[in-house]
Amino acid sequence: MSPSGSETLPRFTVVGNPENRRVALFAEAVTAAGLPAPRVVPWTRVLRAGRTEFAPGEIVRIDSPGENADVDRLLRDVDDPTRVEGTARWYARFLAAVRGLRGGVRLDDPDDLAVLFDKRRCHAVLGAADVPVPFSPTSAAAGAAVDGWDDVRLLMREHRMPRLFVKLAHGSSASGVLAVEAAGRGRVRATTSVELAPDGRLFNSLRVRRYEREQDIAAIVDTLAPDGLHLERWLPKASQHGRVAD
Repeated sequence: MSPSGSETLPRFTVVGNPENRRVALFAEAVTAAGLPAPRVVPWTRVLRAGRTEFAPGEIVRIDSPGENADVDRLLRDVDDPTRVEGTARWYARFLAAVRGLRGGVRLDDPDDLAVLFDKRRCHAVLGAADVPVPFSPTSAAAGAAVDGWDDVRLLMREHRMPRLFVKLAHGSSASGVLAVEAAGRGRVRATTSVELAPDGRLFNSLRVRRYEREQDIAAIVDTLAPDGLHLERWLPKASQHGRVAD
């Protein structure tokens, strides 16, 4: 007997958060193309199992683990999804989970994901491919280590970077990003969405803040540094008729 039409059609599987809009939109696109609805494997199951098997013919798409408090807790061990800290733990656990997938035909390569989710490595790969990128003293494995605010200040002086961005190496959606500029006479200020709580914890906030006390900026950077930091020269944005574009 010849195989039925449904047996010859590609079968997609998505590793993602079932309630997420990206997963829903992908499922809609698959069915709109006349293909069977994709199987959804929740990130919570993958992270708790440590190893997940797929059938040889399954085409496996890895979707973002973001926007789910339970998944975020499993990846970062934080008590509040608005907390900034824990991105190094997120990176290590995410990659371990991806490398624990077995079988199927994967659309995402773990080694590529390791680069994409590390700004230092991604910066180096883009630069090596002649893609224009801002100067960074932390790019690639040979880049300078940043253990805290003192290192940032030193690199600002050594590389003549009075204006720079301090970014979490494994951050996303501008989480933990500080736009730092020397304000003259040794003063410094930082513009960021990070809220520094009285007890020293850091939270993402919708309100952009400006910190002008160096001890506050140092406290934020010193708290973020264990997760890994990436520095980039702050270049002026392109502008036209008085309006700027990112």
